[in-house]
Amino acid sequence: MELVPRTLDALTAELTAVREALPMVDTVNIPDLLRFDVRSWDACVTAKQHVKHAIPHLRAIDINLTKPLVMGKLLEEHNINEVIIVTGDAPADMSRSVYATNPLQVIKKMRAEHPGVKVYAALDPYRQGFVQERDYALQKLEAGASGLFTQPFFDLRLMEIYAELLPDVEIFWGLTTVTSARSLSYWQNRNKAVFPAAFELGLEWDRAFARQAIAFARERDANLYFMPIRTSAVTYLQGLLE
Repeated sequence: MELVPRTLDALTAELTAVREALPMVDTVNIPDLLRFDVRSWDACVTAKQHVKHAIPHLRAIDINLTKPLVMGKLLEEHNINEVIIVTGDAPADMSRSVYATNPLQVIKKMRAEHPGVKVYAALDPYRQGFVQERDYALQKLEAGASGLFTQPFFDLRLMEIYAELLPDVEIFWGLTTVTSARSLSYWQNRNKAVFPAAFELGLEWDRAFARQAIAFARERDANLYFMPIRTSAVTYLQGLLE
């Protein structure tokens, strides 16, 4: 499950609801979002009280390669031994320092400074062509990543293509909810996401697609993560997971 850390209290409430209604969920990943005060690794300290695996996102453009990783000590102290390295979006008002650091550099730095931490990288099926994204993913794996977390998919056929392009790679396939015209516009215009012709706006379609993706993952002994947006995780997934 990908959960947004708006506040620690809100995160705790959501984790409690997930644990009670969806006890098979054993992992959460936490994005590092500039509009909230809670950093992803701090949120993961809270999340570890509820689930076995809590995985913070680390934004490459925040990393100063000349200094030790600022979250490294906290990761070790709280047994947070998995991270996801993403590029990160620059702040709109440039109110925070950013660096010309890319995910390949941060993967290598994390592996060098904290070799006990398992590193995941990001796969975005929409930002470039199939071959280019596959090759970029392979570069991340060669740099030291152990697997990939994808941007959310909305079409099983696209998932099948990437499964063929990256065989034997540990992949967490992403799914999300699109329940409003504003959300649909965000995915289409900001992230250039691909929707099938049969797509319908609303939770009913989202749950039906989740069923298909669960079957896809079971056939391949693969992993999924769910990112509920403007709906509760329980409402989204109850009755779909065993």
